[in-house]
This record gives sequence, C-alpha cells and structure tokens, in this order.
Amino acid sequence: MKASQPVIELKNINKVYKTTAGIETQALQDVSLTVNEGDFVAIMGASGSGKSSLMSIIGLLDRHFDGTYSLNGEEITTLSDSQLSELRSESIGFIFQQFNLLKRTSVLENVLLPTMYKSSPTDERRALHAIKQVGLEKFINNHTNQLSGGQMQRVAIARALMMNPSILLADEPTGNLDHKTAHEIMNLFRKINQLGTTIVLITHEDDIADYANRKLALYDGQFKKENSR
Repeated sequence: MKASQPVIELKNINKVYKTTAGIETQALQDVSLTVNEGDFVAIMGASGSGKSSLMSIIGLLDRHFDGTYSLNGEEITTLSDSQLSELRSESIGFIFQQFNLLKRTSVLENVLLPTMYKSSPTDERRALHAIKQVGLEKFINNHTNQLSGGQMQRVAIARALMMNPSILLADEPTGNLDHKTAHEIMNLFRKINQLGTTIVLITHEDDIADYANRKLALYDGQFKKENSR
C-alpha cells in the first residue's frame, strides 16, 4: 500500500501577540504537527488554548509566526502574499460556525462564490456536483434564508468543496446546530474524508471529535498526548 504523504507540516511554531502597550501573550509554544494526505484530525481545547491561532496559520491567514510550515510540500514562509492567496484558494476549503452565507441569494449562487473573480465554463457543473455531494440538489434555487441551520451548513460545505481542495479546515462547524443535526453534519464530513479529502476540525465537544481518526488537545498553546484510532 502506498504511504500517505504529509500535506501539512508545522515545525516548532511559536505565535506571540503584542499589544500597543508592549504586553506580550504567547498563543502557541513550540507546536509541531504533521497531517498526512487523507487524515481526519480533530483539534480540541478550551477558549484561549490557541486553537484559533493555529487554524489561522494552517489556513494561510496568518504568516506572522516563528517556525516553519510546509503545505503540500511547499514552504510557505518564502511565498509572497499573492502566492499565498493563490495557494490557499487552490488547496484549502474553509467551513465556519457562522456559515457566512449570503442569505438573500440562492444555494447555487452561494456555492459559486469562490469563482466570482475567476470563472470558467465548468463552474456551474462543479457547483451542481458539490451541491449533490451534500444532499441539497432539491434546494438549488432556494435562498439560504429559507433553509434550516443544518441545510445552511451543508451549503457552506458545498461552497468549500467547490474548488476541489485537498484540505478542509472546519472551525466549530457544529457549534450552531442541535445534537441530531450536528451528527448528520459530522457523518457528511466522514463521507467526504473517505473520498480522500484531508480534514482538520476544531471543536470543544468530545462526541464531535470522536468522528476524527486523530484527536489532539491544546492546552496553553501546546499539544498534549495524542489520541488516535
């Protein structure tokens, strides 16, 4: 069997925030992480543990840190802002707790948003495929403000899949959902992962993290002992 290749490699990452008064807070301390192709990793931790800082770095949204980070074998600290933006749009799909949808716009139009500035004749076909993947083909023309919370999160997942990313980053994706719907969404993530997409998930809920193949806990900016299955 062919060995999985690392898609995310963080080595000795340190992140410090400094206030205008010069007060420093260390958000991440000597964090190293390898995520292989096809992994499903859950990162857990209380508020202030460093989860959001770590996700911002993994998602190429923050380049102000010490240490090294390679994404799909490319060292990102040497890239320009425009190169980072291109790599992010090609490689990473984002899913958030708040959905971040245009509510008076159709499901199809929301899913097509990533192609707004770089459209191609195949975009609508890819969007329809992504919508079918999340089980919303009957709601293509509905405005998202006509949907339930679970359906809105499915739209957000379809939008993240639109550019066929190798990695999905999900930040508390079930935080606004009831228990039953949350587990429906996690089963969807599991199916997407089984099709080959690497997933890194942030959650503070054990039952949600249990869907992942690996569970990591952050405390005060450092990883504790890893749990895997």
